Amino acid sequence: MRTKIVVGNWKMNNTIAESLELATGIAEAVGKGIHCCEVGIAPSFPALHEVGKVIEWSDISLAAQNCHYENDGAFTGEVSARMLAALGCSFVILGHSERRQLFGETSAIVNRKVKKALEEGLRVILCVGETLHEREIGVTESVITGQVVEGLDGVSDISNLVIAYEPVWAIGTGMTATSAQAEEVHASIRATVAGIYSPAVADHLRIQYGGSVKPSNAVELFSMPNIDGGLIGGASLNVGDFMAIVKAAC
Repeated sequence: MRTKIVVGNWKMNNTIAESLELATGIAEAVGKGIHCCEVGIAPSFPALHEVGKVIEWSDISLAAQNCHYENDGAFTGEVSARMLAALGCSFVILGHSERRQLFGETSAIVNRKVKKALEEGLRVILCVGETLHEREIGVTESVITGQVVEGLDGVSDISNLVIAYEPVWAIGTGMTATSAQAEEVHASIRATVAGIYSPAVADHLRIQYGGSVKPSNAVELFSMPNIDGGLIGGASLNVGDFMAIVKAAC
């Protein structure tokens, strides 16, 4: 049985003080001993260290929103997986559609990041998703399959990896894939992973849904057989909303 996983991606929001207030509220709500769902939060880089200290007593994993594919070097403005691991991060989110769309990250670049992060002992949330145009012209499956295959190229062990399906058209728009639409893509991702590795590996893999998940739709989405939780954007910035989604996963 796959344990559901809910991770809040705070994106470029909140000062350090605001992040500490939010993290404290979530930590107090989650507490210790939660077994029905794995919970993580991904603050911005400046807040990672302080947030990590606030949640270290709780059952919340600390996640980063991105990393570089080299450990060190002349890469002004970048952060390495080695640095994140030393900071106490458990997860790193890679290949998010905003990184792909706004910063030109290709699947080849994402693949290098995935391999480096796993090498440094981080668990990876690999994001994949299609644009509205790609869905409208009927190439969703081929786009997602390509991102999965390229993102996992040369990765022999995915036991520390989660895939997050985030349709680009549903991120921050208020639009959400129906549970049936999301389930269809999740099942396709699992079949792709089964073809790369094995059915057993694919069955063990957790696949999150992301894209305007909120308390009102979380139960229906998470009830689908291939949806194993969510990567939560805007709703993760409110303690009550985020915890309602966690409870939905439970």
